[in-house]
Amino acid sequence: MKKQSPTKPEQTPAPPSSREYPDRPIVGVGAVIIRQGRVVLVKRGSPPLLGEWSLPGGVVELRETLRAAAEREALEETGLIVRAGDVIEVLDRIIPGKNGAPQYHYVLIDFLCSVQGGELRAGGDATDAQWTQAEELPAHKLEQPALAVIRKALASAQEPQSQPGC
Repeated sequence: MKKQSPTKPEQTPAPPSSREYPDRPIVGVGAVIIRQGRVVLVKRGSPPLLGEWSLPGGVVELRETLRAAAEREALEETGLIVRAGDVIEVLDRIIPGKNGAPQYHYVLIDFLCSVQGGELRAGGDATDAQWTQAEELPAHKLEQPALAVIRKALASAQEPQSQPGC
């Protein structure tokens, strides 16, 4: 008698997790785009941080690498073609909501990005985009985690790059 192989149950995809009051943390990326001592900031057009200045970035899509996500988000929100380089910071962003439950919970990976092309313009869920000098950062009322990441990126961008063989 011929032995039958067991049938595999059909795999149905899990419903997408809501960004608001999620059932698990959501992985996001930030693009810290530095050029000539300036950083690109975007004004958010949707929650969280609606109407506030922040770094370009967003959620990683299925089958997308972290660096590809940072490069895609930078292009969508700023019009700039960037190359995502070193990781600047990995952090949690938990925003409390009703009854102490997290309204938003992101695990964020911020990349130092270099401009390869494009023209700066707001797009995607960004309502504005601009190059910003370090001394102009306080006027943008950035959240402390974003400010710390930007300062770290600006400092690392100013460090002399080591030459091979040195």
